[in-house]
Amino acid sequence: MRLQKFLAHAGVASRRASEEIIYAGRVTVDGRIVADPARDVTVEDDVRVDGRSVAPAADTVVYALNKPAGVVSTAKDTHRRETVVDLVPAGGRRLYPVGRLDAETTGLILLTDDGDLADLLTHPRYEVEKVYIAEVIGGPVGPETVEALRSGVQLDDGPTLPAGVELLNPQLLRITLREGRKRQVRRMCEAVDHPVISLRRVKLGPLDVGRLKPGEWRVLEASEVAALRAAPRGPHAR
Repeated sequence: MRLQKFLAHAGVASRRASEEIIYAGRVTVDGRIVADPARDVTVEDDVRVDGRSVAPAADTVVYALNKPAGVVSTAKDTHRRETVVDLVPAGGRRLYPVGRLDAETTGLILLTDDGDLADLLTHPRYEVEKVYIAEVIGGPVGPETVEALRSGVQLDDGPTLPAGVELLNPQLLRITLREGRKRQVRRMCEAVDHPVISLRRVKLGPLDVGRLKPGEWRVLEASEVAALRAAPRGPHAR
């Protein structure tokens, strides 16, 4: 197994973050610093980060959580606000959210100790779909606005990719994205003069929020985790 994947499976960090840890010279294998993320290692090797021994967990866990409003999508918060990790029983595992929802956005978020899976579901190159329900103001949404959102709108960090947009009623949109910029749905709707007043994520890849009420969670079954691993669609999907 490549070293970066080994660290991700050990719950050290996501695959991308593990690369940076390796490049920084913080990782040793059998007592020697290794700066190559592609170095092959096995469970027989003594792998350490900052002198601490690490090894992949025998199994991993993935929680599906219906995030309530006011809860932040981080493992820890410097302002001591309630986090998504506070809402699930970590059981000593180092969990981190799969992607983020801003504090007032509700709906489906995953938490896992599997950094490799988190990377597959969040990195833009894998184009995993996320579906949101957005309630907007600014009058009835017309067909021209729907088409603009579908085609892509110009934001301050560049144009958005084409999106799936369905008008559920004159002020309610179902929006499907294949990218995940910060506050993207809110910024897209503001760009077409229909600010969002309520936003909920209902689906991530093949998984939907189902019957989970705000604040409720469940552990995913092995078949669901396998479906998530198969979700990447982009040209770099593995």
